[in-house]
Amino acid sequence: MLYQLLYSYADQLSALNVFRYITTRTFIAFFTSFLLCWLWGPYFIRRLVHRQIGQTIRDDGPQSHKKKAGTPTMGGGLILLSTLLPCLLWVDMVNPLVWSVLLVTWGFGLVGYLDDWLKISKRNTKGLSGKVRLGAEFLISSGVIFALVKWFGFSTVLNIPFFKNVHIDLGYFYVLFSSLVIVGTANAVNLTDGLDGLAIVPVMISATTLGLFAYVTGHFSFAQYLQIPHVTGAGELAPVAATMVAAGMGFLWYNSYPAQVFMGDVGSLSQGGFLGIMAFLTHNEILMLVLGGVFVVEALSVIGQVASFKL
Repeated sequence: MLYQLLYSYADQLSALNVFRYITTRTFIAFFTSFLLCWLWGPYFIRRLVHRQIGQTIRDDGPQSHKKKAGTPTMGGGLILLSTLLPCLLWVDMVNPLVWSVLLVTWGFGLVGYLDDWLKISKRNTKGLSGKVRLGAEFLISSGVIFALVKWFGFSTVLNIPFFKNVHIDLGYFYVLFSSLVIVGTANAVNLTDGLDGLAIVPVMISATTLGLFAYVTGHFSFAQYLQIPHVTGAGELAPVAATMVAAGMGFLWYNSYPAQVFMGDVGSLSQGGFLGIMAFLTHNEILMLVLGGVFVVEALSVIGQVASFKL
């Protein structure tokens, strides 16, 4: 929380007052995250190569994918590390909403890490079983949401987009509903990412939009003017979203053709969890269907392909 230390000296140096503004810290967090990811990238990739952490390719996949075997994976760890330090420096870590985002993002990242590690160590494409992975994801998301509702008074009202006067209080069923949104988003991003890291740009676009929503939702006057739910403290999520966008840009520098690294499940699940929890905290759960349209279509496509294959 470097910004708080700097802001404490604002009485001696008035220029340090800029650190009280979320917009200022959002820009600083963005550039800090991008520089960290860009600078750490070569070292991180060398460590992956040294540890022989390479991509495993399905035998029944297209032959053109075979040449990608051995490309370092688990590059999502680079994204996670590049977001954590800027958050510690430029975000209010006392805010429970910030902790919620970090817990879900890193929790889903841990699930993805275990999945990737099992795939690499066993040299197959199965990894964690679907039941174990979904169970862990639901446990993490529901635990975080329940804590917010139970001890921090987070609203359980579901808002319907484009119908400003329609509000449905789900009570504790809101925990289950929001968990479904978070887990569904995470796995949809995971399916979209596939082999080549194709999810990174849609994630950056969605994270940018959710960051704007967070800033507006957390600003009482803006929220009142736009007739959207006001969430106290949600503005602090804007710098967090900025770090995710910037880290995605830094990762894309090394993921662009010819890819030096893939993000793996540790990246796609953590980013999907991030989008899901951001949608929940800004009360945009239903709007996520539109915002994450690419992920929804991709998930439906995979479901259709699997059903066709089974039949």
